[in-house]
Amino acid sequence: MKFEVTILGSSSATPIFNRNPTSQALNINERLYLIDCGEGTQQQMLRFDVKASRIDHIFISHLHGDHYLGLIGLLSSMHLNGRKKALYLFGPAHLKEIIDLQFKYSETVLQFPLEFTAIDAQKSEVIVDNSDVVVETIPLDHRIACTGFLFKEKKRLRKLIKEKIEALNIPVEYYSALKRGNDYTSASGEVYKNESLTIDSQIPKSYAYCSDTLYNEQYFEQISNVTMLYHEATFLNDMLDRAKDTHHTTALQAAEIALKTKAKKLLIGHFSARYKTLNELLDEARSVFPETELAIEGKTFPIE
Repeated sequence: MKFEVTILGSSSATPIFNRNPTSQALNINERLYLIDCGEGTQQQMLRFDVKASRIDHIFISHLHGDHYLGLIGLLSSMHLNGRKKALYLFGPAHLKEIIDLQFKYSETVLQFPLEFTAIDAQKSEVIVDNSDVVVETIPLDHRIACTGFLFKEKKRLRKLIKEKIEALNIPVEYYSALKRGNDYTSASGEVYKNESLTIDSQIPKSYAYCSDTLYNEQYFEQISNVTMLYHEATFLNDMLDRAKDTHHTTALQAAEIALKTKAKKLLIGHFSARYKTLNELLDEARSVFPETELAIEGKTFPIE
């Protein structure tokens, strides 16, 4: 099953040349989930071939502009392009008020259902549970209410060993039971153990998106052992005081979080516009956690 994330924006409060505000497109089994929607996200989607028509879920972490100011434009384009199917939007309660006000004064009536779910930033909740994935909110510690999002793959059914199934002439109607782990009893009464006829599916993978936050161990347990951790790394550690004042994290701290939570891989982003190049941030993080990558725009990272 495909599980990968494409970076659409990786800058922090303001865009700079070659870096846009935060946005990511997560592909889970060919379903697209948009995480945050900073200014310019539509242009980035066009640039990197992320089709808006394939997005049914949008998650907004908080109401600082670099994380949601592209949303109204995206919704408007979906409307103008004839979208009819429902769009599921998750974010802070006041986001709905902002959207309603924008469309009220532009006299726009969306031609598709916009199903909005308000997020409680004080506690973790399951907000999506479908056949592919469970999505939980991650309460974070920012200057305003802010959540991250934890995407956990569902465990798939066992896989049939085709050659053995065919050799025993097992009827098709037994396949579902075998995939669920049941043994097979032939017409003659012989029992074949499930382990001899099937193999286990892959271990489910997970992706934790930790938006703007201070270093705070309150969320460490929830994100422990994730396959890939995205964590903001706005500053180098020589600006730790500035990070604390603005409720952000340094590259060094992000790496320490990955190490303490036993993440398999770390992806850092939300870079301050003061950094024209990013090598120093990458080097600082890798000094603690070698399996670190930069959230470079347009790059797709397999979660595996």
